[in-house]
Amino acid sequence: MSVTAKKIQHKESKFEHLLQEQVRNEFTASHQYVAVAVWFDDNDLPQLAGHFYRQALEERNHAMMIIQYLMDNDIRPRIPAIEQVRDEFTETRELVALALEQEREVTREIEALARTAREENDYLGEQFMQWFLKEQVEEVSQMSTLLNVVDRAKGNLFDVETFLARESVGDEGADATAPKAAGGSV
Repeated sequence: MSVTAKKIQHKESKFEHLLQEQVRNEFTASHQYVAVAVWFDDNDLPQLAGHFYRQALEERNHAMMIIQYLMDNDIRPRIPAIEQVRDEFTETRELVALALEQEREVTREIEALARTAREENDYLGEQFMQWFLKEQVEEVSQMSTLLNVVDRAKGNLFDVETFLARESVGDEGADATAPKAAGGSV
């Protein structure tokens, strides 16, 4: 007598649905940061370009962490198309302000995920979101600081470049408490 294992059909919770949407949000954020980085790179601002290329990878890794979490919990991840990103800009402040607003929006999304996990008594989901909440505090703070530096530089982008080279904003190294990313972090 042979028994074949059938995967039980899983009804997606609201939290799981929001996680699937967050994959798209994180990949979109990654692409937006690539567009910002390319603009800086094309305008011969290597520190700003490097900063945003790293941010793009970080957002990609966040998406892959969510994908790994879904797989670890026997939920088939969906890899969605991303939203359209903006790639035409005129000046540095505009790009950094866009990045700050993007981080604030992601913070609202992560808060909604954590709140939904709690409301659904999904303790594993709630615990998973704790790292992302901490991460968003850092992300918003970092972009707020960068926007303040851009404003104080009053158009002297060499001052902004020097600040980034000196302070290594957003380059704290690997976080041992970060969730595992599917395929490994880049």
